[in-house]
Amino acid sequence: MRVLITGATGFAGSHLVDLLLAEQHDIFVLTHAATSMQTLPDHPNLVSIEGDLLDRHSLMNVVETAKPDVIYHLAGQAYPAKSWTNPAFTVAINTGGTANLLEAAVSFGKPRVVVVTSAEIYGRVTEKELPLTEATLPRPRHPYGISKWSAAEFVRLYWDRYQLPVFEARPFNHIGPRQALGFVVPDFASQIAKLKREGNKDSMQVGNLDAKRDFTDVRDVVRAYKTIAEKGQPGEPYLICTGQPIPIYFLLNKLSEIAGIDVKIEYDPARMRPSDVPILYGSSSKLTKHTGWTPQIHMEESLRDVFLEWEAKGTAVES
Repeated sequence: MRVLITGATGFAGSHLVDLLLAEQHDIFVLTHAATSMQTLPDHPNLVSIEGDLLDRHSLMNVVETAKPDVIYHLAGQAYPAKSWTNPAFTVAINTGGTANLLEAAVSFGKPRVVVVTSAEIYGRVTEKELPLTEATLPRPRHPYGISKWSAAEFVRLYWDRYQLPVFEARPFNHIGPRQALGFVVPDFASQIAKLKREGNKDSMQVGNLDAKRDFTDVRDVVRAYKTIAEKGQPGEPYLICTGQPIPIYFLLNKLSEIAGIDVKIEYDPARMRPSDVPILYGSSSKLTKHTGWTPQIHMEESLRDVFLEWEAKGTAVES
């Protein structure tokens, strides 16, 4: 099968590449020199094509060259906080870029397209609304959430108007190896690995540890993307989550346990976010019903893999 991936050099994208290469698909990846993150593996089944989500003609060329059976669209501006520094760019790349890609897909063969959005579209919710489902009304509270909700609307629109077999994957928080700093698990793991190397002399600065979130291993998430492409219903959104709200302090305690050290913590007012939603989790029952997907990787395995990655990085720097 011929597959085109946007965002293949990002966190989830790199794991999707691994999954599809293991199944010996022919993979074409959209790359952009200014934004690529992970290094792509050297593999005979992997072809890189330079392109730009904001350039419609560029995407037409990419899709025409790749001639994909399936497109996985993961690329975009991925940081909610960063979206406040340049709201217009966030909306342009996440919403306009999605529209450009769907236009290209309509023009060349109508391949199956999985558009990845985010549970961040929901914004502030009450506990009465939990667990969140595909029917929950989005109320985004930052430009990133708005941009992803708008992208989601294009999924429905292009199925209704053009019968393009396009699906929305709506993941909650995902964790695992290769995640960049700026997210809670790699932030904790990198600091704990450093404390362990240096004899655990210092305390660790933390913010709100009481918030509860729904975490899924990134390898389960990309498996969900593939399952949606194979078995999903066009025009439909699918939540990807475990349905289990995990307190942030559990992540910290488990990582400390994995590291084998007793971490001393100090609360940093600068890291506290009074606008945080206290608890957020969803239901993947629709995804399971339509495709049979369920999460397979246990939280402890995810955290162990992340800690070992950061421990190895520190060792490599020192050697």
